[in-house]
Amino acid sequence: MNSFDDAYHQLMNRVMTEGTEKTDRTNTGTKSVFGHQMRFDLNEGFPLLTTKKVSFKLVATELIWFLRGDTNIKYLLGYNNNIWNEWAFKKYVESSDYTGPDMTDFGRRALTDETFKADYKNEMDEFKARILSDDAFSKKYGTLGNVYGKQWRHWQGPNGEVIDQIKNLIDGIKNKPDSRRHIVSAWNPAEIETMALPPCHTLFQFYVADGVLSLQLYQRSGDIFLGIPFNIASYSLLLALVARECGLKTGDFIHTIGDAHIYSNHYDAVNTQLSRTSYPAADLKINSDKSMFELEYEDFEIVNYQSHPAIKAPIAV
Repeated sequence: MNSFDDAYHQLMNRVMTEGTEKTDRTNTGTKSVFGHQMRFDLNEGFPLLTTKKVSFKLVATELIWFLRGDTNIKYLLGYNNNIWNEWAFKKYVESSDYTGPDMTDFGRRALTDETFKADYKNEMDEFKARILSDDAFSKKYGTLGNVYGKQWRHWQGPNGEVIDQIKNLIDGIKNKPDSRRHIVSAWNPAEIETMALPPCHTLFQFYVADGVLSLQLYQRSGDIFLGIPFNIASYSLLLALVARECGLKTGDFIHTIGDAHIYSNHYDAVNTQLSRTSYPAADLKINSDKSMFELEYEDFEIVNYQSHPAIKAPIAV
């Protein structure tokens, strides 16, 4: 078992064996532990998990979306990245503009009702097509509110000033590498109610030592089966980009999770993944000299990635 998959499997095992059964916002039910930390040394490769296939395209395009300060799913849909669709779709089907079939509780109903599943797919496909083709519709229903990109690049200050946390972070690492203030926060209490989903990965901090850059993420809430594999890869990619931008070597990504949970309808999928052994870790290549702010998905390459097949599981909305 490579060290990346091993750390993730240890987390899944811990929650399945020690987790407390809890209710949750989605009424799905979870097993949960509070406080778990994993460490990934990027000198050992890139932590794209191998015991199930993880789409680097989804990881990279979402991170680019964050770094551009974007909060509309139109950019993501242009890359067939559907990981934020449900929250935008929920806003639309709960609006007075929606006149189609009842989509209440669409996430769970689509799993058990084949007739509804067909209606849901048709409505979602139409929704996505309108986001891509109708600018007014996209602006109204594709925007997710003041989510990550807004907070990272356009934090609203107390006097109305706009704070670019990512730009300030890069400047700080370059000019004051020993500072203990290389921090970016997505948790803005004044704007939580204006977000489609309050930030799960809430705060991250960079650390420079002997020309090596490391990154620690604090994640208040982690969907272990669906979300955490993407978070691991996303923040490892962010570390690689910032290190490259600042002329530093990459060190460790440290992932600290508050409420680490597995949804009850993911238990079978988790057990399937736990039964698998890993492949060797892949490597990341960036085939461009452009700034991290100008990179496109096509500039990235994942080398020697082998994995077991993907495992499907429902998302809790």
